[in-house]
Amino acid sequence: MDQAFIQRRRRDLVVAAFLAAIAAAVPLFVKDVYVQNIMVLTLMYAALSQSWNILSGYCGQISLGHALYFGLGAYTTALLFTKFGVLPWFGMLAGGLLSAVIAMALGYPCFRLGGHYFVIATIVIAEITLLLFHNWDWAGAALGIDIPIRQDSWLTFQFTRSKLPYFYFALVLACVAWFVTWWLEDSKWGYWWRAVKDNPLAAESLGVVVFNSKMGAAAVSAFLVAIGGSFYGQFVSYIDPESVMGFQFSLLMALPAVLGGIGTLWGPMLGAVILIPLTELTRSYIGGSGRGVDLIVYGGLIIAISLARPQGLVSLFSRKPKAAAKPVREAVAS
Repeated sequence: MDQAFIQRRRRDLVVAAFLAAIAAAVPLFVKDVYVQNIMVLTLMYAALSQSWNILSGYCGQISLGHALYFGLGAYTTALLFTKFGVLPWFGMLAGGLLSAVIAMALGYPCFRLGGHYFVIATIVIAEITLLLFHNWDWAGAALGIDIPIRQDSWLTFQFTRSKLPYFYFALVLACVAWFVTWWLEDSKWGYWWRAVKDNPLAAESLGVVVFNSKMGAAAVSAFLVAIGGSFYGQFVSYIDPESVMGFQFSLLMALPAVLGGIGTLWGPMLGAVILIPLTELTRSYIGGSGRGVDLIVYGGLIIAISLARPQGLVSLFSRKPKAAAKPVREAVAS
């Protein structure tokens, strides 16, 4: 059983490398700017959903307030760049670290809540932060921040003539988020998180420090989401509270994982590849009437997929129900 589990892990790594290589070659054949834009957004949301899945999927702490960390990453990078001339690369790191610290600070009281009370708390905190940024004059308030355009350069991470640099950065970000999840999945932290998700009391009886496990998951998840927010700010060159902290971002991080398979390695990626192009195409081709037809079609397809595959689309490719996994009890105890 252990050998089969190791082989599955290696196969996942090989498949991921193969898919990344194919994705990297796609822009060589797809020249349409609109399609390239969809590909950038798909990869970005794949990374965001994979990051959200660490806390909400593996650890079982459902958060609908991750737009907070997305916005913090975007605002930290934009403010450091526009106010102090700090390069976006340092801003990304600062935004990620700040979000991780804030996630742990918020987790200290919130992780003492359970079930729907925790979900409500994440929504409320994110909405409060949104209102604060709406009224914070130094950060542009409701008008937002217009990021100054300089010459195309990787140094300032700005490109006006082509979307390909953004595509390849988004691809790297998605690969990093996937690899971090792959690595954590078979680490002691991964087993602790799944034990906490299944039964916190049983996990604690086996020596798992439940509270610290949740805090670790929150920090990793927030850090990666903030990097995505920093990237998005540079990609669009303008941010305001609604465009980076709106509730829709929290939903768009959660939905790919839920539809693809929450708490799974491939679920967020599969969900994003289907959901994000569907979102953009329905909005572009049938959303111009102003009657909400695109939302009806989009929502109907989500409901149909959820009813057909409650375990997520990734279950279409699973041969056995986790027969190859190491026993969680044994892993946690070790």
